[in-house]
Amino acid sequence: MPLKLAIVGRPNVGKSTLFNRLAGKKLAIVDDQPGVTRDRRYASGRLGDLDLELIDTAGFEDVSDESLEARMRAQTELAVEEADVSLFIYDAREGVTPLDEVFATLLRRRGKPVIIAANKAEGKAGQSGIGEAYKLGLGEPIPISGEHGEGMAELYAAMLAAFPEDQYSEEEDDDDKPIRIAIVGRPNAGKSTLVNRLIGEQRLLTGPEAGITRDSISVDWLWDGRKVRLVDTAGLRKKAKVQEKLEKLSTQDSIRAVTFAEVVLLVMDATHPFEVQDLQIADLTEREGRALVFVLAKWDLVEDPVAQLKDFREHAERMLPQLRGAPVVALSGETGKGIEKLMPAVMKIHKDWATKVKTRDLNDWLQMAMQRHPPPTVSGKRIKPKYMAQTKARPPTFVLFSSRADQMPEQYRRYLINSLRESFDLPGVPLRITIKSGANPYADGEAKGHSGRGKREFERREREEERIRASRNTVKKSKRIADEAAAAAAAAAGLPPPEKAPVRGPKKPVKAEAKTTSAATAPAAEPGKAAVKSIKKQGPRAQKKVSTTPSYKVGFKAAGGKAAAPKRPVAGSNIVRGNKAKPKGK
Repeated sequence: MPLKLAIVGRPNVGKSTLFNRLAGKKLAIVDDQPGVTRDRRYASGRLGDLDLELIDTAGFEDVSDESLEARMRAQTELAVEEADVSLFIYDAREGVTPLDEVFATLLRRRGKPVIIAANKAEGKAGQSGIGEAYKLGLGEPIPISGEHGEGMAELYAAMLAAFPEDQYSEEEDDDDKPIRIAIVGRPNAGKSTLVNRLIGEQRLLTGPEAGITRDSISVDWLWDGRKVRLVDTAGLRKKAKVQEKLEKLSTQDSIRAVTFAEVVLLVMDATHPFEVQDLQIADLTEREGRALVFVLAKWDLVEDPVAQLKDFREHAERMLPQLRGAPVVALSGETGKGIEKLMPAVMKIHKDWATKVKTRDLNDWLQMAMQRHPPPTVSGKRIKPKYMAQTKARPPTFVLFSSRADQMPEQYRRYLINSLRESFDLPGVPLRITIKSGANPYADGEAKGHSGRGKREFERREREEERIRASRNTVKKSKRIADEAAAAAAAAAGLPPPEKAPVRGPKKPVKAEAKTTSAATAPAAEPGKAAVKSIKKQGPRAQKKVSTTPSYKVGFKAAGGKAAAPKRPVAGSNIVRGNKAKPKGK
């Protein structure tokens, strides 16, 4: 198993920066403002050949009341209890503070291995605070820099000394990937409370304050023998209200969690459901192609729940027709009412999201849909769908080959999507239909064909041309390598380099070859004079553009003169308008 390492210390000493360095990714949000990290964040990391399971913790505060800082301290203490080794970080530029001394005392009482590291020790400014750590009684401090990666070799040696290799060298093979579920919604909608209720422990910070969660925290969970990864995200507000840099980073992290999720739980306050921001989050989920489940939290505060749930379903289908039939689960994360209905609905829509439909069934359905509602006519010509197939799942994506594909109306595309969702029982799953044309790929001004004999012929020619080009390149490369080898061998033997074989060009016409032979036998004239003499004879018009056509082809005109005009018949002559002369006499 990998070594479980908890990174602890007071606020703003660089714990999250070192966490990202060891994880190899920018997972945790990093900012100059102290107290950015609040929940425990887990990630897999590596230092040299040492596999690590990293735990990023909140900054330690010496409080024990019911405030948010006290709850953050409780999360840090749980991480220390869970970890194999604690990495205590302090700021080398500020030195050891009284809060560091309090936290060091707590770590010594735990009785677990502790490694002390002086972060921000790069340069001369951090040298003075390194020696102050000896008074904490945690051993020799290791000067490191989480930002620039300095001191990682010393940190690796300290981890090996604190935790022998034979205890963590065993590896576990695990190829079963968990289902990634992202919990999104507006601030203070009950997302973290829902996660704590599902896993059965106080894993995430909760409270009446809005915006407690800042990072996207992933929690691995096992439900009914199936691995699940829950990702709790920060609340998403309207874009115009997001002004601070830290909230912008949290928003980007939440959107990234939606992008990489498989199923998205849109948690809404049941007392104020379906506000504008909820609709925008649902639309974002559909555009990203993720399965969506509507979750009505705080259901214990709703009066007349049966009527409210019916109105909510109607409102959801009216406002989001592209997600018609998405499951709706009403529950209470505080009391646990209705929580047992959530995971079956998630597994059902995840199965539909990854479904694959047979091509034969698709084409049978296409004929039935066309008989029920034929395609419209555009400019007096009817659009004719011909063939349909599924290209991929997650989400289900289909391609429809049709004539006049670029003129297919959007309303008919929506009709096909709704009929497809109803016929194959895919409620709430985002569906994609791409319409392509089967036009002639060689016709100018038309769309390239994607089916039929024309497409196969076009692809065959493309493959043949590619094969010929590859063959020519191979021959050229082989010849170049042979010439280089021969030149190297000649140079090693002290001989002159071999002459290159002349490159044979295309055969010339017979007439041109005869002309070249005659020109070669003629006496060589002084270069330049003949050309100048011929240009002078031809006059100014010929000097601008000298004809390259042989004289025996065009006669006198090619030599610089003018072609003689046909003579007109003279009065009294025997030739009249091209008639032949009559013989004299009888």
